[in-house]
Amino acid sequence: MAGITIFWFKRDLRLQDNEALSAAIAYGKPLLLVYLMEPSIWADPHYDERHLRFVKESLRDLQEELGPYDLHLSAVQIEALPFFESIFQEFQVEKVFSTRETGLEITFARDIEIADFLKQSGVVWEEFQANGVLRGKQDRSDWRKSWYAYMNAPIADPNLQNATSLPLEKLPEIIQSDILDLDTPETEFQRGGTQEGRKWMESFFDHRIANYAAYISKPELSRSGCSRLSPYFAWGNLSIREVFQRAKEFKKSSRYKREANAFMSRLRWQSHFIQKFEMEPRMEFEAINRAFLSLEQPLNPVYIKAWQEGKTGYPLVDASVRCVVQTGYINFRMRAMITSFLTHHLFQHFKTIGPWLARQFLDFEPGIHYGQLQMQAGFTGTNTVRVYNPTRNAQAHDPDADFIKKYVPELRNLPSHLAITPWEITPLEEGYYEFQYGHDYPKRIVLTENTRKEALQKLYGTRKQTLAKAEKQRILKKHTLPGPRNA
Repeated sequence: MAGITIFWFKRDLRLQDNEALSAAIAYGKPLLLVYLMEPSIWADPHYDERHLRFVKESLRDLQEELGPYDLHLSAVQIEALPFFESIFQEFQVEKVFSTRETGLEITFARDIEIADFLKQSGVVWEEFQANGVLRGKQDRSDWRKSWYAYMNAPIADPNLQNATSLPLEKLPEIIQSDILDLDTPETEFQRGGTQEGRKWMESFFDHRIANYAAYISKPELSRSGCSRLSPYFAWGNLSIREVFQRAKEFKKSSRYKREANAFMSRLRWQSHFIQKFEMEPRMEFEAINRAFLSLEQPLNPVYIKAWQEGKTGYPLVDASVRCVVQTGYINFRMRAMITSFLTHHLFQHFKTIGPWLARQFLDFEPGIHYGQLQMQAGFTGTNTVRVYNPTRNAQAHDPDADFIKKYVPELRNLPSHLAITPWEITPLEEGYYEFQYGHDYPKRIVLTENTRKEALQKLYGTRKQTLAKAEKQRILKKHTLPGPRNA
């Protein structure tokens, strides 16, 4: 049997700046380029049809890019282990290449299973780091330096002209019968693929970055003022390094240097949170600061249902939740606010909505998702607990209630101040606007002026414990650097 190499696409659905793909081509053997749509992983409650649709669009984009080089990508609906077992029966596999994935427990367990199989088969699996995230680190002693060194290193462009790939007809029959249908319907969500990602990147640097600082916290304006590149990072259509270097080049001749610096800083924070999850993946399941494991947060299904349906009686909270359900996107501030509302004002554990919220975010990235949920819930014991006031945020960032009225149409006919605080409507105004508070829109599920105090007392009370203080020092030592710029 002739020797082949397998390149396994995971969350790196791109050709440019794909170090693992470059190495696989340079190895010089015929390539089996494959993406595995593993049923067990896609059945996990963190994933949604919107994610699979984005992946399919990305795979079609890859196939179009590979076509001119007569290279074929096989997208197969099969579990990883049966796939490798079938391939190994038909071919002499010399090496497997892929980009390392910092994922959920289910994908990590899958990787361990495949690593054991390959080791027993005597085949080397070469995994390459993703976006400056390193495996096996015990602290952050040199992380920032290594991250910048990686970001400033040359882009890894694979030599596709020198590559040869196995066509579909040469694959085992069991695999040919499970080829994934890549057709997708038209939707209002951002489309997957490197070409789409580059369109968003170039429009950002061409003109949208001018409003970056002014719009970043605005729920409606951020939809155009932010880069909107997060799903392309999450699914690997673009590398952080490619965009970082594009931003550096842009900054040389642009008057928006402050905006570019702020954007580039957030690229590092993106990798920072994933690195944190890489080093402490139990964050998927429990509080990173172990003192909070004893904190009682009784499950309240009524609260959770109202929050998920956008019917809490707080317009900005409800608009934000409905928006992310409908479009897959809300900005960082709104993400923090709805998490704070659930974990502080409703005092529900982040685990109760972790998978559900992941299904809504088109840009679901496990490390960022659970790192942010932990931080916003106040479970690190190192950060200031930020209990967001949804009314003040609406008044500051959606003063005309444009965003609120767009996603909570029940309030559309009210003047802006009443759309933000409908509980202040008078009986006379109810008649004038043909609006009945408590009927057309729900009354407030809690009073935030009371729940804020209660949450802070419980959270800061826990932080006073000896264990919480010891855990704080452990977390700081493990995940941060000395000094004000502690990522």
